[in-house]
Amino acid sequence: MLSGVTLEGGGVRSGEGRPSRTELKPRSLQSQIGILCPVCDAEVDLPMGGVKALTIDHLAVNDVMLESLRGESQGLVCDLCNDREVEKRCQTCKANLCHFCCQAHRRQKKTTYHTMVDLKDLKGCSRIGKPILCPVHPAEELRLFCEFCDRPVCWDCVVGEHREHPCDFTGNVIQKHGDCVWELLKGTQPHVEALEEALAQINIMNSALQKRVEAVAADVRTFSEGYIKAIEEHQDKLLKQLEDIRAQKENSLQLQKAQLEQLLADMRTGVEFTEHLLTSGSDLEILITKGVAVERLRKLNKVQYSARPGVNDKIRFCPQEKAGQCHGYEIYGTINTKEVDPAKCVLQGEDLHRAREKQTASFTLLCKDAAGEIMGRGGDNIQVAIVPKDKRDSPVRTMVQDNKDGTYYISYTPKEPGVYTVWVCIKEQHVQGSPFTVTVRRKHRPHPGVFHCCTFCSSGGQKTARCACGGTMPGGYLGCGHGYKGHPGRPHWSCCGKFNEKSECTWTGGQSAPRSLLRTVAL
Repeated sequence: MLSGVTLEGGGVRSGEGRPSRTELKPRSLQSQIGILCPVCDAEVDLPMGGVKALTIDHLAVNDVMLESLRGESQGLVCDLCNDREVEKRCQTCKANLCHFCCQAHRRQKKTTYHTMVDLKDLKGCSRIGKPILCPVHPAEELRLFCEFCDRPVCWDCVVGEHREHPCDFTGNVIQKHGDCVWELLKGTQPHVEALEEALAQINIMNSALQKRVEAVAADVRTFSEGYIKAIEEHQDKLLKQLEDIRAQKENSLQLQKAQLEQLLADMRTGVEFTEHLLTSGSDLEILITKGVAVERLRKLNKVQYSARPGVNDKIRFCPQEKAGQCHGYEIYGTINTKEVDPAKCVLQGEDLHRAREKQTASFTLLCKDAAGEIMGRGGDNIQVAIVPKDKRDSPVRTMVQDNKDGTYYISYTPKEPGVYTVWVCIKEQHVQGSPFTVTVRRKHRPHPGVFHCCTFCSSGGQKTARCACGGTMPGGYLGCGHGYKGHPGRPHWSCCGKFNEKSECTWTGGQSAPRSLLRTVAL
């Protein structure tokens, strides 16, 4: 046993005087290039010796041999002659031998007493691998382990290249190295379990995702099919409505056409008869027939008719207007044949005829059709102009807001007081009530005073307090007082004397302050 010793010169000596590890230089195993494993796609460093220097998976070799053995020895050849099929296995040499090599193996003195076993008797074994030989010394089996180079070696390696390296039998070092591997394995196992759990969760989520996608796709298809069906039904309804409108308008036009054609024929007959009478008849014939011709022409001239078509082609599709619901779906798109009639439109609002300077005033235009019905939609071209009568070249800026329901909110802000003219037109025609005038008054002036019934009291008893209402008190007081004859008798504004609390102040200040006609008289 070589535990804790080094070998030198083929002999065994103690560890004293052993060079330090820093002085020992193992054989270089630095890789030159990397290759990819064809099974796991992991990158593997290729040693200096190339592919032949890669570590051999002897466990995999053993598994391959077992599989070949279970398959009636197909593919196994003799380890010695590499030619004939294997029949027996030497349990001592761990070699697979054919019949000829087996006989030769028994004739040699060194291997005479080796145990031979038929391959068929090894089918239940777990290991039948051959001895692992040294790649440098193929005749020697790897039985030792170099701690410095961290790899198995044979006796020849210890005597030669690994002369001064600490080496020991594999059975002596397996526990230490095996424990390290076990500890590393224990540290890796939780990651394996965590990754397996993560993959299981991913598979579960992927399955749930697929089911959810299929369910949502079914909902989308159901919704889309229903929506398409509703839209198609609404389309048919709109097309039928359009066809009814066409038939109605066409019938009206045909009726008007027939009436005009009949009237035209009557007119031509009367004209031709009268022209023939006047050009071809004698004087007596004209005088005799004149009454009939004149009566006929007078009746024809009194017939009322319209020179314009009785209907129009104003048919519009409004795709953004709501058309109610169809099978539970909100549907858009309507056909509109209404046409605004300026003569039926109405102007509304408190500020229609009054406004204040520098304050926004507004009114509303309510659009109706020829039948007097509210349009119920927007989109009409509204023209509004507001100009002062004395400054027609300075129009007021106006804003027109379409409420999309047939009403229009019109607002403006006059800058100066005065009389303004307002034009409201649709299709270059004045609406009902247009044009009209608006009187713009000055900006409302709030009261700076106090709305009270006694200046003397509200001023805290100051004798010099003066009320703009003009009332006086006996004793020389300038303010009006409680209960004295001649005082205004009711609450009023101290600044201008007005009795209405929500009135506009007219006080201008100074000596020109307005006075009430009510005066206090001496008792």
